[in-house]
Amino acid sequence: MAMEDDRSKKDDDFNDTVAEETSVERIFEESGAVPPPWQNQLTIRALVVSFVLSIMFTFVVMKLNLTTGIIPSLNISAGLLGFFFVKTWTKLLHKAGYLKQPFTRQENTVIQTCVVASSGIAFSGGFGSYLFGMSDVVAKQISPEPSPPMTIKNPQLGWMIGFLFVVSFIGLFSVVPLRKIMIVDFKLTYPSGTATAHLINSFHTPQGAKLAKKQVRTLGKFFSFSFLWGFFQWFFTGGDDCGFTAFPTFGLKAYASKFFFDFSSTYVGVGMICSYLINISVLLGAILSWGVMWPLIGAQKGKWYSSEIPASSLHGLQGYRVFIAIAMILGDGIYSFIKVLFNTLLFYLCSFQHSFVLPVDDRSPSFPSVSFDDKRRTELFLKDGIPAWFAVGGYVIFSAISIIAVPFIFPQLRWYYILVMYLIAPILAFCNAFGCGLTDWSLASNYGKIAIFAIGAWAGASNGGIIAGLAACGVIMNIVSTASDLMQDFKTGYLTLASPRSMFISQVIGTAMGCLISPSVFWLFYTAFDGFGQSGSAYPAPFALVYRNMSILGVEGFSTLPKHCLMLCYIFFGGSFAVNGLRDAVGPKWSRFIPLPMAMAIPFYLGGYFAVDMCVGSLILFIWRKVNKPNADAFSPAVASGLICGDGIWTLPNSILALAGVKPPICMKFLSSSDNVRVDDFLNSS
Repeated sequence: MAMEDDRSKKDDDFNDTVAEETSVERIFEESGAVPPPWQNQLTIRALVVSFVLSIMFTFVVMKLNLTTGIIPSLNISAGLLGFFFVKTWTKLLHKAGYLKQPFTRQENTVIQTCVVASSGIAFSGGFGSYLFGMSDVVAKQISPEPSPPMTIKNPQLGWMIGFLFVVSFIGLFSVVPLRKIMIVDFKLTYPSGTATAHLINSFHTPQGAKLAKKQVRTLGKFFSFSFLWGFFQWFFTGGDDCGFTAFPTFGLKAYASKFFFDFSSTYVGVGMICSYLINISVLLGAILSWGVMWPLIGAQKGKWYSSEIPASSLHGLQGYRVFIAIAMILGDGIYSFIKVLFNTLLFYLCSFQHSFVLPVDDRSPSFPSVSFDDKRRTELFLKDGIPAWFAVGGYVIFSAISIIAVPFIFPQLRWYYILVMYLIAPILAFCNAFGCGLTDWSLASNYGKIAIFAIGAWAGASNGGIIAGLAACGVIMNIVSTASDLMQDFKTGYLTLASPRSMFISQVIGTAMGCLISPSVFWLFYTAFDGFGQSGSAYPAPFALVYRNMSILGVEGFSTLPKHCLMLCYIFFGGSFAVNGLRDAVGPKWSRFIPLPMAMAIPFYLGGYFAVDMCVGSLILFIWRKVNKPNADAFSPAVASGLICGDGIWTLPNSILALAGVKPPICMKFLSSSDNVRVDDFLNSS
């Protein structure tokens, strides 16, 4: 017994020594860095930098949203660029003798929070999904016949801004009372928030600041390269299917099946950020669908579906592409919802039982010793509390405003539909915030899909159920998405000693910025580019078609599906559910070799071109890590961010050129040799 006590003491002494050696907060305390009051964390320069970066990141997210819908986490990029801009600002002011307040990690956290909140509206606002799915442009791709006015709501800047303002703030109040439970009591990890916090903390140490400067320099180089590459490509896009984006890398037959490398620096960068498993899953989905399934189903033309209908009709091959993808997405989403709900209930049950089993004496070996960092962070995190009455009152007031205002924008969405959603929404927000804390996967879009079916079926076709379902999706997605974003930011603030009050206020300010910036950027895309939202264009907004079809399916039932499509949907829905179950059953050791159904479903409708780009990014990262792993781990996020941001920002001058009527001077097109002979003969004869 005495030997066990001695061993226990040695273990405790060792743990304390390790904690002391690796204590982040001890390092900052010894350097004299004292967290400023929450009011001083919200500086004018932080908000100015946040506004500039919000515009930049909104263009990036909007481009991703309107091309494939795959949007990687940009938290680290926001933190890195925020550090660079404010450091440059303070350095200039210091040289001029006007510097009054040094740049702190808390201010850096405020910038990151504000930027992510603002650019997040570009996704949750539905500009590439439910909101644009209401438009006549998308409706005509489903059926060439004129749609009833009750089923159409074309984009206009005024109502889009108004809608976002009345629905985007409610989610912020829904999870505020849970911040202590989630972060202090349950100690949920929130991987994105934790990674961002570690990065920001490292920036503000002497060694980390040197590395950050090198990372920013690397980001700047690849930002410039990506921007100039986009500009160079523009010169060769003077017509349909022209330019490097139409290069038949693997031959013309593969190109016709949308399998080629389109020289997109954006998706090469996305591939470097996303895991190998996601990239391989997307590629496998492209091979399974465009390489195997669609040729086999296409061979049944005239038997399974009419040979006379247009290629874009959902009663033909296009219907199989869209609805099988929807079935896989729904299978994955419903499985994830059930899993998170079960884990939440199980976690609460275990916590409830342990509260009666564990001894009261916190010096017992059953309790792990609390580190200096945890004590310091918990003390400051609980110091600037946000009262529960404020959160509840804010939720009730904003809900009441939304219940009154939204039916004026969407008369099809009755006030009692919205009331029911707001009664259920806090539960969904909690489940999503809990799930993000464990796995970093947000289920906001999945909850939105459930709302499409539930509210659309409730409203019915005769009462505008299509628009009601899509608008309901927007209400739920905005609540759940902003709630999980705020909890991630609370975790970042907890680890950087930023006040919860400054986090909440910066999230509110960022959300307000996003409600103005995102619709404006979307409107620029919408008015500048020809063929916007149509299949085959530069910005097809593919998920807008998917979401509208979900709403039609919820309202009209399965009668709209082509022959055998429902059976295939059942198979792929069940397969998606089963694969997810298998991944959880085999554990992390083997699940990394099993593809993700959600990722596989994306190219079913879009094609495999972006999957090739993403796998090129993965290959670059894989080789880089084999050659120099420390260097790759330190600089690959900066390289990827530069590639994504540079190409994303190029869309701003590109849209301005389009609005001014400036056309690219060259059309670079690739033809077969036989087609080329016919073209030459035609030109020579004329």
